[in-house]
Amino acid sequence: MAYLMLKFPGPKLQLLPVSLRPSKTTAAFSSSSFTMWRLPAARSGGLGIAAISYVAVDYLRHLSPTWHRRLMPALWTALAVVAVSRVPFYKHWSSEFRSVKAFVASMLFMLLTLLFEAACVRFVTAVVGLEWHIDTSPLPDTGQWFLLAQNEILPHAVVEILRARIIGLHHFLMLFMILAFSVLFGSVKAPGLGLGARYMFTMAIGRILRSITFVTTIVPSARPWCATVRFGVPLYPHRWAQKYYVPYASDSNAIRQLIRTDMAFADTGKLIGDYRPDWGPMSFLIDFLRPTVTDGSWYNLLRTAGGGCNDLVYSGHVLVAVLTAMAWTEAYGGFSSGFIWLLVLHSAQREIRERNHYTVDCVVAIYVGILLWKVTGFLWSANDTSTGRRINVLEKIQNRLTQAAKDDNMDEVRELLREVELVSQENQKAPSKAMWLLGCGIVISAITIVLLALILTSDG
Repeated sequence: MAYLMLKFPGPKLQLLPVSLRPSKTTAAFSSSSFTMWRLPAARSGGLGIAAISYVAVDYLRHLSPTWHRRLMPALWTALAVVAVSRVPFYKHWSSEFRSVKAFVASMLFMLLTLLFEAACVRFVTAVVGLEWHIDTSPLPDTGQWFLLAQNEILPHAVVEILRARIIGLHHFLMLFMILAFSVLFGSVKAPGLGLGARYMFTMAIGRILRSITFVTTIVPSARPWCATVRFGVPLYPHRWAQKYYVPYASDSNAIRQLIRTDMAFADTGKLIGDYRPDWGPMSFLIDFLRPTVTDGSWYNLLRTAGGGCNDLVYSGHVLVAVLTAMAWTEAYGGFSSGFIWLLVLHSAQREIRERNHYTVDCVVAIYVGILLWKVTGFLWSANDTSTGRRINVLEKIQNRLTQAAKDDNMDEVRELLREVELVSQENQKAPSKAMWLLGCGIVISAITIVLLALILTSDG
């Protein structure tokens, strides 16, 4: 007679007497009750190879456009075919279906936040007028100075690598899609839709915070010509800016008096008004979007807003890059996650180098992205939550398990431990025909979303 030691939460340690005589019962107990402690399968590294291959093949557009036109569609097709071929063998469709609602809700939430962000982008560009964008000098940026200084010190080959457009927004979106689809191969913890829901929800929260940040204080662009090229807004400022900003923009005495009285005292005369189309219930947007005669509907204005032409704190491109790297690090890890973080840093320094953003925008985007990803783990987490569930069940059956061990009833011990194991296991039966068809629908829909995302973000 020996003792089986089971440790439960709390100071009390239970010693259960069990027989060590070899028997069929004991053999069955040994093979079934300890499967829940098996180590996770080692990762082959194929996911990292797929990521590197995608970035390398897409970079051929700069080196050899002809080969890029040949290889890129072939790579997309190969990835799609391989993903679809794994559908019949995937064992976690039940968990995927449970995540559909969260995935759809996160996607709709993100679309609404993008619409809100587009309105904010148009507002901060239009409210001060084109002349302000043309006349206002960029802010001093020590990060830009540092990169220019490194161009004089580093070898020419290194500088050219730093300048190269190796990675863009659509690359990071595609890298995340590769990560999410890898659940079909067991490389990432299921459900993939849960991972996608967390990614989009976190991105939406980041976009809302970003919009609130840049709309509160208007910062001049690092590219003074941008607004003239991309936006057809009036030359003069909006009447709000005419009354509350222009009289106090450069006169120090007026600013002192404004601080002392805390009232807009300047006589601005008759304010210049704007063109006001009939947008029906959406006419309240006219003061924010400042349309011209040729702009059309409010939706057309928001659809074509794109990136702003004043500085948008913080960088949306770097935010997407950081969220992709965080997802990759938590879900997959390994050397490939280090490669993704190198791409993040390369993308950030290029945003500064090309004056799409100031350095502060990229720095803030990095730590905001990291912090936001850390607080949205309730939607999906790579951590194994089955241990807590096993402990809870063990607490409930502790007395029965102790009694069965004292009675040398190994059949009862085996059945009780099997209950514990089944609690932590998902339904991994072979998928039925209906589930297989629904799974195909999910994969095809996800691939369609991928293609739309790549097409809509291909210009950066």
